[in-house]
Amino acid sequence: MVSLTATILKSPLFSPFTQSTTHGSPTRRPATLPITANVSRKPQNMIPKNPPPRLNLYQPFRPPSSPVPPQFRSLDSAGKIEILAGRLALWFEYAPLISSLYTEGLTPPNIEELTGISSIEQNRLIVGTQVRDSIAQSIHSPELIAAFDTGGAELLYEIRLLSTTQRVAAATYIIDRGFDSKRAQDLARAIKDYPSRRGDVGWLDFDYNLPGDCLAFLYYRQSRENKNPSEQRTSMLELALEAAESEKATKKLERELNGGGEEEEKVKEEEVKTVKIPVVRLKFGEVAGASSVVVLPVCKAEEGERNVLEAPREINSGGDFKVVEAERGWKRWVVLPSWKPVAAIGRGGVAVSFRDDRKVLPDGKEEPLLVVVDREKSAVEAEDGYYLVVGENGLKLKKGSVLKEGSVEKSLGMVILVVRPPREDDDDWQTSHENWD
Repeated sequence: MVSLTATILKSPLFSPFTQSTTHGSPTRRPATLPITANVSRKPQNMIPKNPPPRLNLYQPFRPPSSPVPPQFRSLDSAGKIEILAGRLALWFEYAPLISSLYTEGLTPPNIEELTGISSIEQNRLIVGTQVRDSIAQSIHSPELIAAFDTGGAELLYEIRLLSTTQRVAAATYIIDRGFDSKRAQDLARAIKDYPSRRGDVGWLDFDYNLPGDCLAFLYYRQSRENKNPSEQRTSMLELALEAAESEKATKKLERELNGGGEEEEKVKEEEVKTVKIPVVRLKFGEVAGASSVVVLPVCKAEEGERNVLEAPREINSGGDFKVVEAERGWKRWVVLPSWKPVAAIGRGGVAVSFRDDRKVLPDGKEEPLLVVVDREKSAVEAEDGYYLVVGENGLKLKKGSVLKEGSVEKSLGMVILVVRPPREDDDDWQTSHENWD
């Protein structure tokens, strides 16, 4: 409510009967009286007394941080060459100076002539620094990083083709075992080569997630290229035993050194060739383009068996809009194309998500995946099938024959399908199915 009062005062020059001199006759003018007006109106679009400060949406260009250490950024080309020629810093500190000189127009032969660092060594220093930085960014372990301060370029260069997770594990193993560059090269080659050896004799006895087991498997394969018995075979088996990390691999190699394991390997080799589980790489847009889909509740593997048992079993759709309704509320769901194995699941289907596929697949690619399980088939019947069970470190998959040997009759469900996420950088991302032995 706003009240306005206007008072108009009488002018002393005029009265109600003030005479006008224009025409010489008096003219009566109305009296001016006080006026009071009450106006009720809400203020609209009024600027507040203290308006909020405006956000500064303008962001100036910020160039990426220079890889050159701060103490060297003010140096000119001559100063950088002097540091490189005299090796006046740690190797990973002066290595960025080489890349900096490249951008200034110098070539590897020019730098070699001025500093004495060969072109091969230049590349090794640059790549080694990049590997070191990736390890330092992924974990907080000053002791591990500091172990490569002296002569670390040659070692880190050898593990350049590994993923970041593999680099950390390999670097730790290299320092613990005191490897030189040749042994580090063998380790990296063994890690990269291990998944492609699926089906080889003894492959199931080694753990892909342990770099030492990968190296032990490499030596084990080389031992089989020699006569049995022979000094060469025994020597390679001893190297494998020294490199092995897992208890399973150690026991396997000890049996080999003692002359056993041949008949056992024949059986396991046949098992590897016969067991198959469909693995699907989901394509981008495949769900949107599917004529029919399947909706499944999702459980995290690290949450254990309780969620798998409690996930909804009855999921129905009805009405004109095919509204999906579950028997109980649930937080996580996934929509998959109606592939034949998935569409065949009745009530009891569930998708279990694993953050790292290396815990499920022997040739894991360090990516998440979904394992589709039929909980109605919890009885362990198929020896060549896989079942979801509770392990020491969470949920895991085990073969039916292994469960039967341990007198296990019930599981959380039978594995129907393994689904990988879509990836553009995967050479096989458009491959619909692959077999997991």
